[in-house]
Amino acid sequence: MKNSVNRELPEDIMNELDYKGFESTEIGNPEIQRVAPKVHVSTGDNKVVSSIEDVVKKTVKDGMTISFHHHFRNGDFVFNKVMRVIIDAGIQDLTLAPSSLTGVMNDMVIEAIKKGTITNITSSGMRGSLGDFVSHGGLKNPVIFRSHGNRARAIEHGDIKIDVAFLGVPNADRLGNANGMNGNAVFGSLGYALMDAQYANSVVLLTDNIVPYPNTPASIKQTQVDYVVEVDKVGDPEKIGSGATRFTKDPKELKIAETVNKVITNSPYFKNGFSFQTGTGGAALAVTRYLRQEMIDNKIKASFALGGITKPTTDLLEEGLVEKVMDVQDFDKGAADFMHTNPKQQEIDASWYADPDNKGAMVDQLDVVILSALEIDTKFNVNVMSGSDGVIRGAIGGHQDASTANLTIISAPLIRGRIATVVPDVTTVVTPGDSVDVLVTEYGIAINPKRDDLKKALSNIPGVPIYDISELQQMAEKRVGKPTPLQFTDRTVAMIEYRDGSIIDTIKQVKD
Repeated sequence: MKNSVNRELPEDIMNELDYKGFESTEIGNPEIQRVAPKVHVSTGDNKVVSSIEDVVKKTVKDGMTISFHHHFRNGDFVFNKVMRVIIDAGIQDLTLAPSSLTGVMNDMVIEAIKKGTITNITSSGMRGSLGDFVSHGGLKNPVIFRSHGNRARAIEHGDIKIDVAFLGVPNADRLGNANGMNGNAVFGSLGYALMDAQYANSVVLLTDNIVPYPNTPASIKQTQVDYVVEVDKVGDPEKIGSGATRFTKDPKELKIAETVNKVITNSPYFKNGFSFQTGTGGAALAVTRYLRQEMIDNKIKASFALGGITKPTTDLLEEGLVEKVMDVQDFDKGAADFMHTNPKQQEIDASWYADPDNKGAMVDQLDVVILSALEIDTKFNVNVMSGSDGVIRGAIGGHQDASTANLTIISAPLIRGRIATVVPDVTTVVTPGDSVDVLVTEYGIAINPKRDDLKKALSNIPGVPIYDISELQQMAEKRVGKPTPLQFTDRTVAMIEYRDGSIIDTIKQVKD
């Protein structure tokens, strides 16, 4: 069976998991019935337990679904502490359902898979040794990859039913009131963890900072929490950036960023009250700097900035160039610290951010978004999940969600090293071409043929040539040649959901 982006889907798995193939980016206006968690009623005055071992014994059983958040990114100390106890306890057949997986978790997850502790995974993405392990058939069942908005949707629908959520926080009181803004391990917004706190049957907070009751402001509330565990250290806030927030000096990235800025400022959306999401990475941060100057020069202010937030974005807020920052996750310590002092930096949960099945997500109000790509093809489909070798090495994140903006820009070099970025067909379709408007490379831009309005608006930008995307693909191929076709087995190792829960593509096991 094939879906609307012409991807072959495994009929046996589709039927077993009751999946539908991706059809359209149009979600429509369905009427949705949400689920509710079990509530273990507590009238006690202290939820603090003595150890992780104690709380695992009370909560985790064979066959359950457990979750974690990834706000600490590579500074996370909680995940490995908890998984060590679960593995040593001999617990089996768990589904691991974190908001995402980071590199510091890889070794522990691989060990848990090999010992039968974990047999299913759903996540936004995975990289490094774990991605390689899964790509070569290391996990019993296919991984389910979901965007951040789709994870919120799946939790609210009951597609992901979390039995126990283990949530690391930089502070909590004895009853479980907690936030991400105070303590030695500040990471700012708890946006992804808020979904787990609301819908998990059991919620366990882990903190190195138990504070006097009542702890306010409370992002996670005592009404949601079952247990609080004090640990020696929950994380290293200096590592939440993980290289994602570096300023670039690379001429190619600066050229791309400058061109992205010209596309934005010459589009019909660059006007007072516009909204945007710029993301992280060298080119994206450079765009923020260029955009700042254009806003100053043209006396334009943005109504809000959205998404994973960095210090350059909060700097715009502080300067008065942005009215509000809607913050689901902070990508550096500067942005995390700023939330503590500025009420215009609003913490939002993943549902408010990007769930397609609610009464109005923030992404529905986006004018401009700049996104990256591992690959983009001549139909404007984007891959952010698998490398040129077919190995899983990325994450959907909010890519599908934010691409619903009025102007969705993909910024990417024409080639990386000796590998083409613009290709005839992407290895894995993650974001469909129907939701992509402009590709920006260091050589010029390509505009989706469906956007005649943008062709007119962007046709006379000095120094910005416009190509058909097939021309850019041929330019890339001329420089690096045609790659040897990838070899896969018939076994499916991952299913890629679109943000509405349908299957947009699959990933097959890499042939050794």
